[in-house]
Amino acid sequence: MALLVEKTSSGREFKVKDMTQADFGRLEIELAEVEMPGLMACRAEYGPSQPFKGAKISGSLHMTIQTAVLIETLTALGAEVRWCSCNIFSTQDHAAAVIARDSAAVFAWKGETLPEYWWCTERCLDWGPVGGPDLIVDDGGDATLLIHEGSRPRRSSRRPKVTRPDLHGQRGAPDRARTPQRQYHENPKKYTKMKERIVGVSEETTTGVKRLYQMQANGTLLFPSINVNDSVTKSKFDNLYGCRHSLPDGLMRATDVMIAGKVAVVCGYGDVGKGCASSLKQAGARVIVNEIDPICALQALMEGIPVLTLEDVVAEADIFVTTTGNKDVIMVHHMQKDEEQRHSFEHRALRQRDRHARVGDLSGHQAHHRQAADG
Repeated sequence: MALLVEKTSSGREFKVKDMTQADFGRLEIELAEVEMPGLMACRAEYGPSQPFKGAKISGSLHMTIQTAVLIETLTALGAEVRWCSCNIFSTQDHAAAVIARDSAAVFAWKGETLPEYWWCTERCLDWGPVGGPDLIVDDGGDATLLIHEGSRPRRSSRRPKVTRPDLHGQRGAPDRARTPQRQYHENPKKYTKMKERIVGVSEETTTGVKRLYQMQANGTLLFPSINVNDSVTKSKFDNLYGCRHSLPDGLMRATDVMIAGKVAVVCGYGDVGKGCASSLKQAGARVIVNEIDPICALQALMEGIPVLTLEDVVAEADIFVTTTGNKDVIMVHHMQKDEEQRHSFEHRALRQRDRHARVGDLSGHQAHHRQAADG
């Protein structure tokens, strides 16, 4: 796809896959609004007072129908919004189309390449002469990371250096690393000006929160950050019940296999792991948990779920679910013990968890039969 910003008849910038899907997106938004009464109540109560009037908000969050309801809530409360997806696979193109047509600047489409992904993130943060956003709604920390990398002090004539080229553990991570370098050469003051305007960021997921705590610990965090991930209404509801609902649906759609009778390994038994293990157990899988925290491991045992190390079960398991929020969980040496094709499913964040890129280093034939599973 050509990376050129388009404009609506009203002058709003956008870049989406297919604007003809906007009407379908509007129908889906109307259905989603019924299931999101909290946001609709916010519109009714605070819409007249316009508490976000004049605020410029950039969002890096899955561009789905539910996110569309959030975006239209922000605009209903007075905000100006620019949006991109935090994941190259998760955009619903009809959702992006309707928001681009009716509500806000959107730069997102399903199946972005990594260079396209970072281009979209740059456009989301680019507010023209004013500099940047007042607030960032982030999921995974990529928008926040881009500003931090782009505004780091540089030596006058030296090329900017990115010290964490494999932060995501993804193939193609150097494309991400080059993004702030290119932007620095094009406009050395861009991200410096941007960081001075930002009031703060809200971070939605474990991966992004860990990044923020790391930056806070080493003194490089540039602006206040709100840890949404650990709020009670997120961690105890979305992480637990949301994952319990979405895991079997996503797993069956991606792999087209029956869960009942399979041996399913859940790596991690926090709130997300508890929801995933529960749903797999109810679907008829024989669930095994890997856990390093003794309290969480004991909780699994009290639920009747055996706790074993990954090395002990990797050869017999059929389904692997990682819910740790960390990287280097399932490694190549684990996969080498696996005699047959297995189904691996990373839940919640598709980054900074397992070094799947290293699978390409394994010798032998590789075949990809299901596109959804690759994503």
